[in-house]
Amino acid sequence: MAHATTAPANGSRKGALHVGLTGNVASGKSAVARVWEEMGVPVVSADELARQAVAPGTETLERVVAALGPEARAPDGGLDRAAVREMVFADADARRRLESVLHPRIAELRQEWIRAREAEGHPILVSEVPLLFEAGLFDAFHRVVVVHASKEERRRRLVEERGLSPQEAERIMAAQGDPDEKLRRAHHVIHNDGTLDELAREARALLERLRSEAA
Repeated sequence: MAHATTAPANGSRKGALHVGLTGNVASGKSAVARVWEEMGVPVVSADELARQAVAPGTETLERVVAALGPEARAPDGGLDRAAVREMVFADADARRRLESVLHPRIAELRQEWIRAREAEGHPILVSEVPLLFEAGLFDAFHRVVVVHASKEERRRRLVEERGLSPQEAERIMAAQGDPDEKLRRAHHVIHNDGTLDELAREARALLERLRSEAA
């Protein structure tokens, strides 16, 4: 069952309420983002920004290849995402090298997106950031929302719904931060061990609460 919990939020602000949406892999954060987008809230995805950052011909792509080696480049000249994923989940040092290149560029692209949306006058702006805590971005947002599911449920989704092997699922989950620590620090939590309909209901209810806070 999906249900939301809330902790006090601190800090003052001017302009839009900036919300960081996060959660460990297969928690359901992207499903929450889709619900909020359908309700008219602008959402930017760190994964989409990462794809923009390493588009063919970009300086960032060249820096990633330099950091990880030529095997990171696909035959078409773009980034070989499967090869990079395999490298970074097997090698913590390779992951750090990749993040040192990608994170600053993603931050620049996010700020460009935020400035454009703020100019449009939106009261709430949401950034979907899978590695929000790992990248030290907690203080970049007025509110941080964590979507959480049990380890067993996340493993099931990775294996049954995404087609990963149990070993690959475990490796990906182990590479992310402690979910209990994220729960302790979050302003709002959506627990998602249930159905998509239950998750959507909780996402809509929490967005109404965030709209009240934004007002």
